[in-house]
Amino acid sequence: MHRSALFIDGGYFAKVLKCVGEPRIDYLRLSERVCEGSERLRTYYYNCMPYQSEPPTHEERTRYSKAYKFIFTLKRLPRFEVRLGKLGRIGGQFVQKRVDILLAVDLVRMSWGKQIQTAVLLTGDSDFVSAVQAAKDAGVLTKLYFSSSAVHDELLDACDDCFEIAVDLIDKVRMQK
Repeated sequence: MHRSALFIDGGYFAKVLKCVGEPRIDYLRLSERVCEGSERLRTYYYNCMPYQSEPPTHEERTRYSKAYKFIFTLKRLPRFEVRLGKLGRIGGQFVQKRVDILLAVDLVRMSWGKQIQTAVLLTGDSDFVSAVQAAKDAGVLTKLYFSSSAVHDELLDACDDCFEIAVDLIDKVRMQK
């Protein structure tokens, strides 16, 4: 059986969704849609929990609670794994740490372990170019879903097939009310 896995860069996808009005997404339907034509082994979602000061402000508590509920809901979906990095402070800003490496390690491990024949990535970061090349060296077909406003040319060049995240895809995977 031809197997695929979907690797979602959560921070990236959140930015893409923000540009189209932040619709609520049915992540199971999204996974099935982009992995169509093969058995979806699993969907991996990568992100960080939001910052909370000590003690947290009301706004920080609310944001953290919403993120926790979202992550909890994702974990309950069939064949979903959530991988959380850490927030690090660089200068005065908080940045995600370990998220990209978690995704890259899973992609390479699953490719070389012959667990998947297709890797579907939802990201735009050139940090994944080497991992994509390693997956291709293992014989895995790589598909990229991206936003034209936020994708690196090197990643587009590295992947076998590239699909822009169009409004019609977003409409097909919106959460039903």
